[in-house]
Amino acid sequence: MSPIRHLFILNPSAGKNGQAAQELMAQIESLPLNTAVRFTKKRGDAERIAREESADGQPLRIYACGGDGTLNDVVNAVAGLSHVAVTNVPVGTGNDFLKLFGPNAKERFRDLAALAAGPEALLDVIDCNGRLGLDIVCAGVDARVAADVHRFKRLPLVRGMGAYVLSLLDNVLFRGINRPMRVETPEGLWYEGETAILCICNGRYYGGGFMPVPDAMPDDGVLDMLLVPKVDRFNFLRLVGAYGKGRYRRYPQYIQDYHGQSVTFSSSQDIVVVVDGEVLRAPSFTVSLSPKKLRFFFPEDLSYAPNSGTPAL
Repeated sequence: MSPIRHLFILNPSAGKNGQAAQELMAQIESLPLNTAVRFTKKRGDAERIAREESADGQPLRIYACGGDGTLNDVVNAVAGLSHVAVTNVPVGTGNDFLKLFGPNAKERFRDLAALAAGPEALLDVIDCNGRLGLDIVCAGVDARVAADVHRFKRLPLVRGMGAYVLSLLDNVLFRGINRPMRVETPEGLWYEGETAILCICNGRYYGGGFMPVPDAMPDDGVLDMLLVPKVDRFNFLRLVGAYGKGRYRRYPQYIQDYHGQSVTFSSSQDIVVVVDGEVLRAPSFTVSLSPKKLRFFFPEDLSYAPNSGTPAL
């Protein structure tokens, strides 16, 4: 068997003036491994590169150097391949998936030597109308807020969290929280009416730090779903903090929870859905656990389980 190749997919402009990319290149060059670097130039390049590099069937570890979107591209290219393992080197603007590995995850996942020597775990993959994801699918005001952030980033002096706050205020105060939706699961959930949030979790974090289901596990074969029916602005603003901290069980009159392997939702108008940072629009969606799995590797001293060690392959 050929030795494992270590492929780094990297945006050369990552970080201020490309500084993060330069620092990563210095680390890569110091690794005593069979390494290769491929640079992205435009949207979709990471997925294309990952497909090309994994086509020969030889053992491969891919380092998606960027944010959740870069990781999502690579996941869509190689999920289900037994000879490929994937990780995320956080040099993007958002790395929500890595947060389930603990408060020092970002620092540890930037240590390429620790990553290269780390174990692998077999993780579940979400399928949302054919788009794959590892973390969370949202379809509600939270998805519309995430989808609109880029509009506010174009404004002078508006960056990062400022753009998110402006998008939140715009959608909650002016565009309206609720939209009509029909939601069904094979386990018997049937709901039709005005809906504020539908959140489907494989991971635990999204939206820059929201943790709606704190005990969600990415390898347990279960999707943890929260449905928030119609809610007014007062109660939305009153409850959003508790929702973001995973306290949904305290508010069963507002937040309904379901656990299963699939859910279908639809509307008479297009629904905005966000899959690990990727925005989709359609009148109907089916979200389910994919038969594909993803081999994900990480520093040995980290765990994605809330209170126990991580099972490694």
